Amino acid sequence: MTDANEGSDVSRRDYLKVAGAGTIGVTGLAGCMGGGGDSEGTTTDSGSDETTESSDGDSDSTTEEDSNYETLEVQHWWTGGDGAKAAEALFAGFEEAHPDIEVNQNPVAGGGGQNLKTVIKKRVLNNNPPSTWQAWPGAHLQPFVEADKLKDIGDSVWSKNGMKDAYLEGPKDAAKPDGKFVTVPINIHRLNNLFYNKKVVEEAGVDPSSIEKPSDLTAAMKKVEENTDAVGMANQTKSAWSTAQLWAQVLLGEHGTETYRAFTEGKVEANKEAVKNSLSIVKEYTEYFNDDAGSISWTEANKKVINGEAAFFHQGDWAAGMYRGQDGFEFESEWGQVPFPGTQGVYALNMDSFPMPKNNPSPEAAKKFLQYVGSVDAQERFNPKKGSIPPRTDVPKDKFGPFLSRQMDDFANSDVQVKSIQHGLAIPPGAKSNFGDAMSTFTSGWNVDKTYKQLKQAFN
Repeated sequence: MTDANEGSDVSRRDYLKVAGAGTIGVTGLAGCMGGGGDSEGTTTDSGSDETTESSDGDSDSTTEEDSNYETLEVQHWWTGGDGAKAAEALFAGFEEAHPDIEVNQNPVAGGGGQNLKTVIKKRVLNNNPPSTWQAWPGAHLQPFVEADKLKDIGDSVWSKNGMKDAYLEGPKDAAKPDGKFVTVPINIHRLNNLFYNKKVVEEAGVDPSSIEKPSDLTAAMKKVEENTDAVGMANQTKSAWSTAQLWAQVLLGEHGTETYRAFTEGKVEANKEAVKNSLSIVKEYTEYFNDDAGSISWTEANKKVINGEAAFFHQGDWAAGMYRGQDGFEFESEWGQVPFPGTQGVYALNMDSFPMPKNNPSPEAAKKFLQYVGSVDAQERFNPKKGSIPPRTDVPKDKFGPFLSRQMDDFANSDVQVKSIQHGLAIPPGAKSNFGDAMSTFTSGWNVDKTYKQLKQAFN
């Protein structure tokens, strides 16, 4: 049902061990690639991968030269659940377009993607990268850029298939962490969601769409608990990532995109009151969490919404895969979703992408693959199965179902797209590691002042 991706990013100490195994030392890359305790989730969606939609503009159809390409090696962590089905659809489409390019899928399972990240870091340091690999874009790739390990693909890839016109600014910005296109996003998981059990909120007399800002959500949850047997909000605090992700949406909704972006730029002290206020709001939410939050997973927390034991649930839109997989739990009749309070018109992005490394073992095949990843055909095949939406705004909605179709409309009509803090798109790995440590401190005792002090130091 779900392809959970819950793993901790590698610590600086562990990464330095990996770096030490390399035949060359890349100080900037090794020094910047520390991680932090985080996890994320991905889920499933129903939909067919059968499509005849072709890429607009440059179709890059197969030529006789394809047979001269070196084997394309692609590494990813989509080894089970919705991810495996989506990857199968993606590679089937590529092989149809380029049957003479030999493809070596070399997936790395386990660790919520962390095992792959460790392998990639070692291979890059050894100047032995795969042709491409699954990676979060944005600041997550900054150390590779600073170490001069990624190739500018603005002309060779992004000038094809109408990509520059079809992608909105948020995904395009994430694809060029240092001003040059170095990777191609294939999907978007939205983070600023508030899911709810419709029967519970109606019984409580609460209208989720009327909740104007995160601080108002507290009163709505209180009303739920006063008028129903359900808890106000399902959550897991066994690991810090869910609460870290929740805090980011509270900051965004309560204090706006400028404050959110200022935080990602390290301007924490200049926004002290907003940061502390957002922490305080989340601390208030904890009064309405399920009593077993500290011992369950996010999927178990999400089941409480399905079972009517909780009114609200914040999570990336992978959570909706569980709803769609539950017989008799239909969108808009049994469950619903609204943008997290205060974030109307904003689309908070988590994405997967495929970068182009230098020292590429098969540069021409990799170029063809990245052009395909950025095409309508690839994104129409991949995303319905992944439970995500395309970063292209010109992909037909036929195969996406009502919930994802509405998410696609929200994305296309969004005023601004912001990058995820929790998943490293908005902040570089070192800061992300420190951010994760601060949020672990927060969930262990809900101490606002102590957590703020750690956040203030996170970008140093």
